[in-house]
Amino acid sequence: MTKRRVVITGIGALTPIGNTAKETWENALNGVNGIGKITRFDNSEFNIHVAGELKDFNIEDYLDKKESRRMDRFTQYAVVASDEAVKDSGLVIDENNDTRVGVWIGSGIGGIQALQDGFKVLYEKGPRRVSPFFVPMMIPDMASGQVSIRHGAKGPNGATVTACATGTNSIGDAYKIIERGQADAMISGGTESPITEMGVAGFQANRALSKSEDPDYASVPFSKDRDGFVIGEGAGVVVIEELEHALARGAHIYAEIVGYGMTGDAYHITAPAENGEGGARAMAEALKDAEVEPEEVGYVNAHGTSTGYNDLYETLALKTVFGEHAPNLLINSTKSMTGHLLGATGAVEAIIASLSLQNGKVHPTINLTNPDPECDLNYVPDGTVDSDIKYALSNSLGFGGHNASLLFKKYE
Repeated sequence: MTKRRVVITGIGALTPIGNTAKETWENALNGVNGIGKITRFDNSEFNIHVAGELKDFNIEDYLDKKESRRMDRFTQYAVVASDEAVKDSGLVIDENNDTRVGVWIGSGIGGIQALQDGFKVLYEKGPRRVSPFFVPMMIPDMASGQVSIRHGAKGPNGATVTACATGTNSIGDAYKIIERGQADAMISGGTESPITEMGVAGFQANRALSKSEDPDYASVPFSKDRDGFVIGEGAGVVVIEELEHALARGAHIYAEIVGYGMTGDAYHITAPAENGEGGARAMAEALKDAEVEPEEVGYVNAHGTSTGYNDLYETLALKTVFGEHAPNLLINSTKSMTGHLLGATGAVEAIIASLSLQNGKVHPTINLTNPDPECDLNYVPDGTVDSDIKYALSNSLGFGGHNASLLFKKYE
């Protein structure tokens, strides 16, 4: 059976460097730092004081107060990014096609603020005072649920949860749904709002976060000075379609999705497998799925978290997969500007990769002033690079040993 081709026709994003996909892209090209001091809660008793928070964002600019109060932030973010992506795509969802349009938006954690608030009510006021909206606000699939209700999309509906790989897996899973003919279009991506007392305390306890007090030099992927990731929040959502479906309605096409790979480390709950072998296999699977040779890839949006293990092992994995071609790759870390958006990060980076293909530009990895000699590939440290790229790879590697890679092709 001939594979159905799948393309990206709409993009939407909420990130620490922009409240739209366009603003995020422009600020990424300009190397804008989105990391700042934590303002969401009093963190004076914490060891962690910086995060990638959204800027000048008020949910009541997008949803009415009553509606928004029935959603945790992660769902609010998904709704806003989805509205942008659907509008951008020009896709009209009505009774003629609603069963052929699905939603697949994941979250690595879900409603951790709702969980924290609900527990406080239970502990202080008793079980009778817990909100009936507590469970619907908390569960990770509610982003997909709310978006499908809002847009009337009745096709395949679900939520992938693979920690930091969630956004990439979600788009990959949605891509395969269209490829095998179960839908003609999907609204897909990832969303996360982990900057809460419980969220930061949990990551602080497992020593995953940077203890830097300097927001301008906290997220430093591939640097000798890296000491942990910077927690961030936001959402990335794309509208993807079967190619002929998109062409028939005259849709703008950002890029084509041509390959998807996913693997498991079976090694450790938080640390990556030695030498990044699981990540290497995910990249190789994406290339195999697309029937593309390593030498054809020009750009990799790396997971690049600014942690000791990840950046070294991802570098080794890239060398394993690309061999002698590895030094020729343009590699960057969007997280150097946004921090780590956990379940949302892969979806935001998929948008970045697609725009890089369309515009022939690769944004810099900022803060790479003291490179780790063991991380010795080209991480684009000196500003945006112009390059006519044909294929771009985006990697996400998550707690639990989840590895996911998406391969995109320039649409011509």
